[in-house]
Amino acid sequence: MPPRDLQPYPIAPDTTVLRSRTWDRLKFEIEYGLARGTTANSFIIKGDTKALIDPPGSSFTDVFITGLDKRFNVKLIEYVILGHINPNRGETLKKLLELAPQITFVCSNPAAIALPAILGREDLKIIAIKGGDSIDLGQGHVLKFMLAPTPRWPDRLLTYDLKTQILYTDKLFGCHVCGDQVFDEGWESYSEDRRYYFDCLMAPAAKQISSTLDKISEYPISLYATGHGPLVKYGLTELTNLYQQWSKAQSSQSLTVALIYASAYGNTATVAQAIASGITKAGMGVESINCEFVEPAEIKAALERCAGFIVGSPTLGGHAPTPIQTALGVILSSAEKTKLAGVFGSFGWSGEAIDLLETKLKDAGYKLGFEPIRVKFKPTEIALKQCEETGTDFAQAVKKAKKASIPKAKIGEATTDRVEQAVGRIVGSMTIVTTQQGDLSGAMLASWVAQATFNPPGLTVAVAKERAIESLMHKDGKFVLNILEQGKHIPLMKQFLKPFAPGEDRFVGVNMEIATNGCPILTDSLAYLECNVQSRMECGDHWLIYATIDTGKVFNPTGVTAVHHRKSGTHY
Repeated sequence: MPPRDLQPYPIAPDTTVLRSRTWDRLKFEIEYGLARGTTANSFIIKGDTKALIDPPGSSFTDVFITGLDKRFNVKLIEYVILGHINPNRGETLKKLLELAPQITFVCSNPAAIALPAILGREDLKIIAIKGGDSIDLGQGHVLKFMLAPTPRWPDRLLTYDLKTQILYTDKLFGCHVCGDQVFDEGWESYSEDRRYYFDCLMAPAAKQISSTLDKISEYPISLYATGHGPLVKYGLTELTNLYQQWSKAQSSQSLTVALIYASAYGNTATVAQAIASGITKAGMGVESINCEFVEPAEIKAALERCAGFIVGSPTLGGHAPTPIQTALGVILSSAEKTKLAGVFGSFGWSGEAIDLLETKLKDAGYKLGFEPIRVKFKPTEIALKQCEETGTDFAQAVKKAKKASIPKAKIGEATTDRVEQAVGRIVGSMTIVTTQQGDLSGAMLASWVAQATFNPPGLTVAVAKERAIESLMHKDGKFVLNILEQGKHIPLMKQFLKPFAPGEDRFVGVNMEIATNGCPILTDSLAYLECNVQSRMECGDHWLIYATIDTGKVFNPTGVTAVHHRKSGTHY
């Protein structure tokens, strides 16, 4: 695998992108789950005054500073514009200040408040931007700024260059893909990556994303200079339209979960993001609220709208931070006791804040939808997968509770429709899909499987969006299709039909061996096929996965495939 490097490329007059690249997975966060590497994109604009936009985080500090110093006179940089700020970016900013103490930071007001603490000094030159502010770099490069806060990035700032018509979008419109390609030629090839990125990062903030899209629609834009992945030029219109569609779909969900949290060092926010991803997978909306940056009235309004709520907190000095204590007071005084609740948090040496939230909610009569999630230090890949599964289970429990509260339909209305009966007569082979990616494993019972191609041999399998295994079934993913035998399939069916707790081992007590692609083979099945995911298509409440077959084997040549007969086409 190539080492991390810096790729410079001129993208417009007086404008250069500096792509800090890594081909391996950068972090164990949900948004990096496809493990296709990433780029951290920074930009230099050379007018009469020089500006650097979005220097990368600590993972690229040395690569970036070395490459920047070789190509540009750092001492001439007057402005460093920050789309957002976090402790991870602090190391690079400190190195820049050592080389160029004259730098003035340009950022939003929340970032301006946080920056001195992150850099450990109070003598910083900072311009705190208000919406509509601008800076003239000369030679036509007038930079206009737009505030675009979200719960995860309350300090987010977008920058627009009037001369080049480039919009520097920070996290917006990005994706985690590494390669030599600077622009998005063949933009459709990035569709899966961009949708995955949106679902992980943007869907929980759909309301704020829609507002940002309205703001940027007022400007003629030639290029989205994204913070990660290829810059968006050729598919700009299409991606903008997709963001509008996806945001509208999320905002229009009839049921929502209020996700209320604060995050001291980013770990609690990472856990919140994973939970939110699981909730949206289950077809439910999420209203994320960073209670450090909202008024109590906004929390109260969200609690009135939601069908359930989850609250998360770090532990600081043995206590929950003040914004969480305020939010807890709002919850106890205004949230209906019938609404399902949840608690999560991260901590370093203790977890008193989590205990406080759990005790107060239980004493007040709220029912918790899951055991409180406790993450020590930075969450691992396994912990985040469990958080995602917990979010999905919570959403399904909220749906079930809501459905139970609705009066039953009359006999005539409840009669299964003839079309649904007919659809149910479509039968399929009983199979179990198994997969393994690093420390993560998954399995599901499936009957919506069909051969799709002869050359190469390939098949399709339909996977419900809320399935835990769905996130392991992206392009280039590996799995084994275990085909069950009639008369011997009941034990395996019972094993994989039962509900599993988040993170629970699906394979306890199951006879198996490991395939050449690293996935489990169920040796009590009739046959198996080792498969490689080539593409996937969104189909209503399912993803249709197309995979090619690498190899396979029949264990019992005289056995008969088990098939699944249904009475209705509306349920499994």
